Order: sequence, then C-alpha cells, then structure tokens
Amino acid sequence: MSGTKYWVWLSECKRLPARVKLRLLEHFGTPENIYYAEEDDYLQADGMTRTLAAQLADKSTAAADRILGDCERLGLRILTMQDADYPVRLRNIYEPPTLLYVKGQLPMIDEEVAIAMVGTRDATPYGKETAEELAYAMAKQGALIVSGGAYGIDTAAHRGALRAGAKTVALLGCGIDIVYPAGNEWLYRDVAVSGALASEYPPGTPPLPQHFPTRNRIISGLCLATVVVEAPERSGALITARTALEQGREVFAVPGPIKAPKSRGCNRLIADGEASLVADTADVLWEYEARYPHKLHCGRVEMPQTLGYQARQEAAAARRVEDEPEKLPALDVREGHTGLTDDQVRIVKKLKDGEMQVDDLIEAVDLPTRRVLSALTVLEIEGHVAQSGGKRFSLNVELVED
Repeated sequence: MSGTKYWVWLSECKRLPARVKLRLLEHFGTPENIYYAEEDDYLQADGMTRTLAAQLADKSTAAADRILGDCERLGLRILTMQDADYPVRLRNIYEPPTLLYVKGQLPMIDEEVAIAMVGTRDATPYGKETAEELAYAMAKQGALIVSGGAYGIDTAAHRGALRAGAKTVALLGCGIDIVYPAGNEWLYRDVAVSGALASEYPPGTPPLPQHFPTRNRIISGLCLATVVVEAPERSGALITARTALEQGREVFAVPGPIKAPKSRGCNRLIADGEASLVADTADVLWEYEARYPHKLHCGRVEMPQTLGYQARQEAAAARRVEDEPEKLPALDVREGHTGLTDDQVRIVKKLKDGEMQVDDLIEAVDLPTRRVLSALTVLEIEGHVAQSGGKRFSLNVELVED
C-alpha cells in the first residue's frame, strides 16, 4: 500500500473534523501509523473521544483505491501535507486540508504574491469589467490571481489573468473532473494549461452547496490578500472575506453605487473598517512590493480594449444580437506591427489555411506541444482563434499580412 493511499484513506474519513485529523497526525506522525493504530491508541491523542475513535474503525481502502485510479486516469496530482511544496500559508490556517487534488502546475505559493479575487456569480457588467481589468493589471505586475472558477467575478478574474499571459489558480468546490458551472469548460481547460485547478474533494464529487463555504477557507488561506469586487449583503464572497480576516489576511473591496444591491456587501466591508478601498491595483500591491521585489514590478498597466472571444460572446448575448454575424476583426501580423509572439504568429498564419485539429497543428508548425498549447490558450483568450469540438481550432480574425 503506497504512502499516498493512507493520506487518501484519512481524508475520506468524512465524519472526522479536519482539526481532529491534524491532532492525529501530530500524535502519530503519519497516516500510515494512524491506519494501523488501535482504538485505545487513538484515545491517547489530544481531544480524542471514543465516538471520534470509532470513526477510524473502518480500515477498508476500497474508496482510496478507486480515487487513486481516477487520479491516474485524469492526470491529477495528490499534494499532501507531508510534501515539501504544500504551502506553509495553507498549513498554518485553522483546519487546513490534509491534501489537495491538483491538475496542472501549482505554483510555489509561498513565493508568490497570491491575491484572491472573489465576488458574486450574478455580477453586473461593471463588476465583471472591473474584476477583469484589476486581475489583468495585477497579473501583469507579477501577482498570482486565485479564485473559485464560478460564473461572474470568478470567471472575469481568471480571464483577466489569462489575458495577461499569466498563471492563475482555481479552487473548486467539487471534483476536478466535474465542470461546474458547465459553461466554464473553456475556463477549466485554460486554467489547467497555464496554472492549476485544485480541490480538496476527490474526482467525481458533485458541487454540493455546503462545499463552497468550506472551500473558501482555502482560497483565502493560499493568499496574502483577498479582493472583493462585487457582492450583495448576503454572499459567499463575504464569507471568504471574513475567513481571510480570521486568518490574519488583508481584505480589500471595490466600492460601488450606494443604491446598487450587488455592491452593498463591498460598501459595508469598507464602512465597517473590515476592508480597504480599492480604486487601483496600487491600493492592493504597494505594501507587498518591498517584500517581493523579485516578483512585483508595479506601474501603470492598461488592458487592451479588444475583448476576448468569451467576453465578446457574453456581450453579444447581453445585447441580444441575433441578426447579422459579427464581422471578424483584423489582426495585423506584419513584422513590427504585431504584439504576438513568434509562436503565436506561426500558428495564426497556419490556421489561415483552415480549421485544424490540435495534433495536426502541432505537427504543421513544428513546435513543442507545450509551446503550442500555451500559445493557443492566449490566442483563444484574446479572441484571435476559436475552438470547436474535437480540439479543432480556427481563426477568429482576418489577418493583415501585406
């Protein structure tokens, strides 16, 4: 039985509170020692009762075997508290997760200026635009944007970071293989390529309502600060903000009109002195610049005015445009005129010949797979290419070459 299996077995002891699991780990040292201990041994750990000890009587590893198989099939990594790259920031919160399931490459969080950006799922155009612009600018300046992968503010925050060509991390309230909400399949894919999807819930876990408030402690726990962009008076984002305060983290909020229902939560946080007002990225990043000079390079950042493909689709839906299809924008790829990388230029020029399956495209441009996927992610976020079923890509612009 592998050491990781014992960690999964312990994490799947659902009736044991996280703080009890931590006490057991402190007493026994490893999940393997916990697994092979007897009931009387458990009672030696601080705070243990016979009722709690009885929860450890089931020594079946069938669930752990199934989860390990799912992780191998899905290409997921299991990051446990014994791993050197398990974030110290997370380890030090109240009830840290014993493990995380990860898809992609989780950055070394303790070395990052990680900023959580949260808000309502039912965001206004003002909220989504503000979130995307703030995330874009902070990511361009070296911050790592962390959010929850939901609709509204979460999606806008991740999208801003992706448009900046930066890594971003999404903490989910379900198994990584469960796309929730379903319309964010594109976001799951792009976040996993550029950064990481993470969850304390094993594959196959549905998005139950009680998972999300619990998940929020991880979002804030990974980060130096939490920014609330738009939130009504009763909002999961406010739970994240207050959890961040309990964890000793900084909290910031974007103000809104006093009569706007979606801004009342943010305005109240500011009025009560629980959050600092955000009018610009400098309001959030200035105090970290001296502590992380190798990461942050603060300055004025303007986000490109062209909307990405997903944002254009949302804008079109909001306007209920149902008549003529949108005219494709022009993309100037002449030398000295384009802001694209060499890899991106090679890809868009090849796609001028027509739609291509990603494997055929990789072969045609003769570039490493990772570079092609990374370039496609940015091109898709910027709206220059579009993806259809079967991982087929096509141009979403008219090329200007002469």
